Amino acid sequence: MQVYDDKHIKNVVFVGAHGSGKTTLAETMLFEAGLINRRGTVEDKNTVSDHHEIEHERGISVFATPLHTEWRNYKINIIDTPGLDDFIGEIISSIRVGDTVVNVIDGKQGVEIGTEIIWNYIDTYNRPTLFVVNQIDHVNCDFNESFNSIKKLVGNNAVKIQYPVKIEGAQCIIDVLKMKLYKFKPEGGKPEKLPIPESEQETANALHNELVEKAAENDENLMELYFDKGTLNEDEMRQGIKIGMLQHQLFPVFCVSALLDMGTGRLMGFIDNVAPAASELKPEYSKEGKEIDRTPDAPTSLFIFKTLHQPNLGQVTFFKVMSGEINTNDKLTNAQNGEVETINQLFIMDGKERKSVQKLTVGDIGATLKLKHTETNDTLYGGQESITIKEIQYPAPRITKTVNPTNQNDEEKLTEALKKIHSQDPTVEISYSNESKEMLIGCQGELHLATINWALENIYGVQASYKKPKILYRETIVKPSRGFYKHKKQSGGAGQFGEVHLKIEPWYEGMPEPEGFNIRGKEEIDLNWGGKLVMYNCIVGGVIDQRYLTAILKGVLEVMENGPLTGSFIRDVRVMVYDGKMHSVDSNDISFKIAGANAFKEAFLNANPKLLEPILELEVKVPEEMVGSVMTDLQSRRALIQGVTSLDHYQILKCTIPAAEMYGYSTDLRSLTQGKATFSSKFSSYQTVPANTQEIIVKECKSEQLTEV
Repeated sequence: MQVYDDKHIKNVVFVGAHGSGKTTLAETMLFEAGLINRRGTVEDKNTVSDHHEIEHERGISVFATPLHTEWRNYKINIIDTPGLDDFIGEIISSIRVGDTVVNVIDGKQGVEIGTEIIWNYIDTYNRPTLFVVNQIDHVNCDFNESFNSIKKLVGNNAVKIQYPVKIEGAQCIIDVLKMKLYKFKPEGGKPEKLPIPESEQETANALHNELVEKAAENDENLMELYFDKGTLNEDEMRQGIKIGMLQHQLFPVFCVSALLDMGTGRLMGFIDNVAPAASELKPEYSKEGKEIDRTPDAPTSLFIFKTLHQPNLGQVTFFKVMSGEINTNDKLTNAQNGEVETINQLFIMDGKERKSVQKLTVGDIGATLKLKHTETNDTLYGGQESITIKEIQYPAPRITKTVNPTNQNDEEKLTEALKKIHSQDPTVEISYSNESKEMLIGCQGELHLATINWALENIYGVQASYKKPKILYRETIVKPSRGFYKHKKQSGGAGQFGEVHLKIEPWYEGMPEPEGFNIRGKEEIDLNWGGKLVMYNCIVGGVIDQRYLTAILKGVLEVMENGPLTGSFIRDVRVMVYDGKMHSVDSNDISFKIAGANAFKEAFLNANPKLLEPILELEVKVPEEMVGSVMTDLQSRRALIQGVTSLDHYQILKCTIPAAEMYGYSTDLRSLTQGKATFSSKFSSYQTVPANTQEIIVKECKSEQLTEV
């Protein structure tokens, strides 16, 4: 296979809403370039891109798939991404390494919510972007409406390069950059190039002039040329369009029928001639603060953007060459852990097909096998100085559930499988809660979880069950109380004796010292689970030795780790130990630990104990026409609306909501809004549970504890 230099490599990422035709467009481009002999279809489950068994089973793209094509002495690397935001991790990682984003729009629907979600990430990475309105052959396609929806998304800097027309019943595309008409046969394929007919001349000229102005706006020299000549030639326009794309200020719009191979050759020609290469993008800086030298002669650095675990191959690692060149058998250092990896094999991946190569240069995308110490987001570098590429920031999970093996003997097997799934998809978060004693799995939605479960069953041979995770409540008090306990135990030889009197009060920051006590010592403890315990030594007359106060503290902490109401952690309490008794022979640490624990428990139960629940800050982005139903649903979940702001045709609802009410919200919100709303949440604080709700929760916890016994 030919080795291309960095100026003849273009990396494009196909993004778009589910069903917009990304996979079909990628298939057609490979066919148009002659790299495949016949085009597969999604329906026939034989496309190069959607080759995984689960994609065939569900009829959707689940994984981002690297492909490549060659067109007029350029290599075009294509990454075909899923269209559903459950698989947003695949989309984000692809945008991160792409040089140009091709945003595919369904001509029947225009910009959809999936397009808008993805646009936020394109905008974050500031990637050059062009839009392709697909399915122009469909009877319900409305190109102008689709173009207007693109303008709503990106502003007035969207500009038509092409528009579709029907002339004498034939599907045609008028290109206002080349000022030519492409006329297609009913079956598509190579078009006939013709002059623009008189009936379309006025429209085409107006769009051509608009394109000239947009191209000239992005560069002072081009603007001067435009003022001098009143126009720009085709090469000058290409230059201005490229500059505008690099500045993220110009968004060319094309039209195609991917299914009938109409307009794909012209699109590839534009990618070759105009779409930026990696070396032309804005400078990128390493975590060490140095500009990455995007030349073949620079020290080598590879950024790992994707990992796959395949039963027949093991770990497949996908990377972009960020600087220098990579050859087979090169040894590189992992910047994250210092381990040295040998690149024994280099591949270009086209779906499941691997093509061996000996070398890849800066800007190219490739893969290798069986790296031992390298994961997604790692950097491998050569040379003496460390190069660390900035990591991809993945979104937090939107749903969290407990996960357990159906067969308890499979616990280790499940853990290992989940590690591989997280390695393959960092938006899957696996954790273990020491507090609730649960293994938790976080992901982007129910469909995402369904694909994870499919992998567990069909690839790793593990059956798993999923349940609602326990809410991590806290317990505290709202009034002062006193407690007393005498521990006395006699059993032959030495006995046990300890008596403790104490007072407890709610603690808050900045409160005055307790009155009525002779304070001899104070210890403030920042609790691991949040909040504080403040312990005072108020013993007078030596009725309890100083050495036993540590044992009393241990007893108090033991109760605080397993609160009397629900077994939850206790927080924000201060304790004054002011009296007690000891025995010269029978008193010891264990006696005072038991006495302290029971005295604290008695005082706690008499101090009007309250349950605290975790409260989240929730932000929901919802179309204006759906705000009412979303707000009604939020209020039924005990949410408090903090404010509503407008953003284009969306409303942003900001509220606080108990974490206990968020279970199932992702699914319900999607159902309420036909998938058009999105949300994000983060922990805010702990707040008191309403009395009637507390009663129900305490009863449920007691019932669960009895069941476990």
